[in-house]
Amino acid sequence: MTIEIKVPTLPESVSDATVAKWYKKEGEFIQRDENLVDLETDKVMLEVPAPRSGIITKVLVSEGETVSAQQILALLKEGEKADAVTNKGDKVNKEEDETQSSEEEKSATSSAKTSFSATTPLQSGPSARRLMAEKGVAPDQIEGTGKRGRVTKADVEQHRGEAKQTTSEELVLADKKREEERVPMSRLRQRIAERLVQAQHQAAMLTTFNEVNMYQVMQLRKRYKDQFEKVHGVRLGFMSFFTKAVVEALKRFPAVNASVDGTDLIYHHYFDVGIAIGSPRGLVVPVLRNAELMSMGEIEKSIREYAERAKSGKITIEEMQGGTFTITNGGTFGSMLSTPIVNPPQSAILGMHNIVERPVVEEGNIVSRPMMYLALSYDHRVIDGRESVQFLVTIKELLEDPARLLLEV
Repeated sequence: MTIEIKVPTLPESVSDATVAKWYKKEGEFIQRDENLVDLETDKVMLEVPAPRSGIITKVLVSEGETVSAQQILALLKEGEKADAVTNKGDKVNKEEDETQSSEEEKSATSSAKTSFSATTPLQSGPSARRLMAEKGVAPDQIEGTGKRGRVTKADVEQHRGEAKQTTSEELVLADKKREEERVPMSRLRQRIAERLVQAQHQAAMLTTFNEVNMYQVMQLRKRYKDQFEKVHGVRLGFMSFFTKAVVEALKRFPAVNASVDGTDLIYHHYFDVGIAIGSPRGLVVPVLRNAELMSMGEIEKSIREYAERAKSGKITIEEMQGGTFTITNGGTFGSMLSTPIVNPPQSAILGMHNIVERPVVEEGNIVSRPMMYLALSYDHRVIDGRESVQFLVTIKELLEDPARLLLEV
């Protein structure tokens, strides 16, 4: 029975997809529910599993081609595993025969070379002996110009009239090594580029900076990390502290949680915080919905799950839609300072950076403290400079005295 494998129903707002990678070729066997092909959209990667076990008899589209919903991708003949195994065995046997024949030829060639080079005087170098064997030159026909009469490769080339290439020829050869490769941008990368340019063109974007002393957060984390992991089954990181601080600051400055819709401002009375995560395909921003209702354990679990699924491209479009504010952590890659770009239609984004021990003054004394630069990029159409600075100062104060997160003061 022949089965048509089709493009599945695409997510809302996605009109087509690109064939990213085939995992099976024509004539190969595939198990039921085994992934046959990856389809890339401008937001997520979709897997197309085999509906039945069988042999792929025909692949109708190539990698890189654009397909639409319900388009036929391949044909599958159900229930032919035995034949597939037999064909594969024949192929393997043939390859083994070819390999054995090749090895025998190599052995014969090696023996011939060894027999010839055994007569080569020790005063010739290995490269010279190899070249003499290749050119069929007897050692006693060449007068060595090397140290202690050693025969060099240049002596063999000179004897054969094969002088070294001119400098101009070497330059030509060197130019040939300056290779380039042109590859199409992935759908996700195209979408990221489109949104970044859109943000730059449509928003009046500014960035304000501050720094936060992470000493208290790090001490709290050090004190309770083992107990936290035992209770919640996940490590206590910095993102839960920052998410909690962001939510509290958004409550105090509603404009930072707002968005522009034409000539209207939409004030969101909920806090859906996007967490920017790097993946092999590019940056994705899954959303922690109603982050104000989540515990620190729930926040850490959600972020870890998103990070693991981002690596395999399994985050869904629905999980990335919406969001009223975004946090991005360039510090995981070693960034000291940056100006993150707002994720439209949001009005602001917080940039975290690496933590560096720096000298600071506390109560008149110079001490070493773990310091982090913070950056808040914002749409000046929605957020005034005063609000942006106070918002960032609020986050700084909450993190430098974490008890405020519990007391909401």
